[in-house]
Amino acid sequence: MRQPPSPRTRIRVVALAVAAVPVLLVALQFAAARQGFQGPLESLWHDYVGTPKSMSVPWAGFVLALVGLSPRRRVIALAAAVAIDLVCALARVLSGEAFAVGNGAVIVLTAIAVVAWLRWTGVARVNALRAVALGALLILATKVGDVWLHVTVVARPEVFDEYVMLADHALGDPSWLMGRVVEALGPVVYAVLHWVYIELPVAAIVVALWQLRRVVPAGLWPSHYLVRTFLVLGLLGPVVYLLFPVVGPMFAFGVDGHGLQLGNYWPTVVPPIDPDPTPLPFDSATPRNCMPSMHTAWALAVFLHTRRDLDGSPAPAWLRWGGAFWLVATLVATLGFGYHYGVDLVAGAVLCLTVESALREPERGWGWFRVRLVAGGALTLAALLLSYRYLSVPMAEYSALSGTLVLASLAGLAAAFHATWFARDHTPALEPAAAR
Repeated sequence: MRQPPSPRTRIRVVALAVAAVPVLLVALQFAAARQGFQGPLESLWHDYVGTPKSMSVPWAGFVLALVGLSPRRRVIALAAAVAIDLVCALARVLSGEAFAVGNGAVIVLTAIAVVAWLRWTGVARVNALRAVALGALLILATKVGDVWLHVTVVARPEVFDEYVMLADHALGDPSWLMGRVVEALGPVVYAVLHWVYIELPVAAIVVALWQLRRVVPAGLWPSHYLVRTFLVLGLLGPVVYLLFPVVGPMFAFGVDGHGLQLGNYWPTVVPPIDPDPTPLPFDSATPRNCMPSMHTAWALAVFLHTRRDLDGSPAPAWLRWGGAFWLVATLVATLGFGYHYGVDLVAGAVLCLTVESALREPERGWGWFRVRLVAGGALTLAALLLSYRYLSVPMAEYSALSGTLVLASLAGLAAAFHATWFARDHTPALEPAAAR
C-alpha cells in the first residue's frame, strides 16, 4: 500500500499552492478587465475599503480563522472586527449607500496573519497561520468562483439544456414536479428554502468549527475535515461547466429566459420530446453553472461530515439532524426553484463521493480500496455526462430503463463509499500543527 506523503513533501505542495494563488488572481483579474466585469482583486479591494460583495462570506472566513487562536486572542480579534464593521457600515449608511458588513472581518483576518507571522512563535504561530490560510482560501475561492461564472458565459454562448431536459425524463422530470410542490407550500417554506440555499457556507462553517474545535491549545489538526472537500470541489466542479454548459429549467424553459427560452413551460408543463435536440444559443448574462449541481455536491459533503466525530463515534444528534436537514432542503430548493435538473443532482452527488474518497483518511494511503472508488467515480461521472449529451433521446424514450441505470450507478458508488469509509470501526488520525 502506498504511504501518505512525508511532511517535507506536504510543505512543498503547500508552498507551490500558495505561490499559485496570486498568479491565478492576477490572471483572472486581467481576463475580467478585458471582458468588462469585476475581477477577484477588485472585488477583494472592495472587501477592504468599499462595499463587500457578500456579507456572510468574509465573516465565514474570519470565524474559521479564529479556530487557530487562543480564547483570549479570539475575543480581541472578534471585538476588533465587530468595531471596524460597525464604523464602516455606519459611514456607508450616513453617506446614503446600502447597508453591508464584512470589512472588519477581512481587515482583522489580514492583521492576524501579519501579527502571527512577525510576532508569534511555536505552535501558536503555526495554528494561527494555518487557520488564517483556511479562512482566506474560503474568501478567495468565492472571488474566483464569481469570475469563473462570467468565463462560462463568454466561453460557451450555447447551452445543452435541450439534451439535459430529455435525459431528465428518465428521472420523471423532478424539477417540474418539485417546482409545483414548492409553489403549493407557500411563501414561508419558500423563504426557508431560499435561506438554506444561499447560506450553504454558514452550514459548512458550523461543521468545520465543530471538527476543528480541539485545535487549540494542543495544536492537533484532524487529517481530513470539511473545508478541504469544499475547496477541492470548488476547484474541480466548475471545470465541468465549460465542458457541459447548462443554465437550468427556469431559464431555458421558463419566464426568466429573457426571450431566449424554448417556451414558458416550467414548472406547469413538461415540454414534449424533441427527437432532434440541438445546442441552444443563450444570453450573455446567465451563468452556465448547472452541470454538475455544486450545491448538491457541497450539501452532500456537509451531510457526510456530520455523521461521525473525529474519534469515529457518532456525531451529536443536533449535528446529524442538521446535516440531514441541510441536504434535503438544498435538494428541494435546487429542483423547486428551477435552478437544476434531476440529472444535475446525480452528477453532483457522484462528484462529491469521488472527491471525498480521494481525500478521506489520508493516513490509510492509496491502496486499491481508494483507487477503485476514485477511478470508479470518475468513470461514472464521465459516463453520465456522455449519456446526457449523446443518448438523451433514447433516455427519454426508454425512461424506466434509463432512470434505473442512472440511479443504480449512483447507488452503487454510494454503497461502495459506505462500505469503505463507514461500515467499519476506524479512528481518523490527528496530526500536530507543525507536521503540515
